[in-house]
Amino acid sequence: MKIGVLALQGAVAEHIRMVEMAGAEGVIIKKVEQLADIDGIILPGGESTTIGKLMRDYGFIEALRAFSAQGKPLFGTCAGLIVLANQVEGDNPVHLGLMDMTVQRNAFGRQRESFETTLDVKGISEPVRAVFIRAPLIKAVGPEVEVLSEYKGEIVAARQGHLLAVSYHPELTDDAQVHQYFATMVQQSKASSVQG
Repeated sequence: MKIGVLALQGAVAEHIRMVEMAGAEGVIIKKVEQLADIDGIILPGGESTTIGKLMRDYGFIEALRAFSAQGKPLFGTCAGLIVLANQVEGDNPVHLGLMDMTVQRNAFGRQRESFETTLDVKGISEPVRAVFIRAPLIKAVGPEVEVLSEYKGEIVAARQGHLLAVSYHPELTDDAQVHQYFATMVQQSKASSVQG
């Protein structure tokens, strides 16, 4: 099972390490052609506007929409969550527009308001370590979206079928549970595509 990490910006090496801790093979993705060789992809944190621009420049917007249309799982962390959303508050562009949710950028303020906490996440038995850095928030979700986790009454993790999004950086801890959860999604998707 191969899980790619989109390597246009953000914490790529840390995600690769987590994917491998979760028992899958991590692949650094820099070219659209590489998408054909992987079973799922992580869209890491960074700066969502920059990531969106680079995705357009390198042809990733249409390629990732096609990847998603095959039912292959996508996992957005922090800025990656913004990239997945079909609504972004304020005058902010929508990038992939795949996940039915409204997102607020930098909802937790600037870099110095960064913090670490533990969260209960639906589908994961132990509390998860989560690092929030200029994190976005999910302000609202559509009927197909399942809320997986909240922090102080605000949505910080959600899933819509083969799409997973979290506001925080699970890759900046030694806790691979969220990556394990995504690896299970990828495994199930791969098994059902083989049957189909």
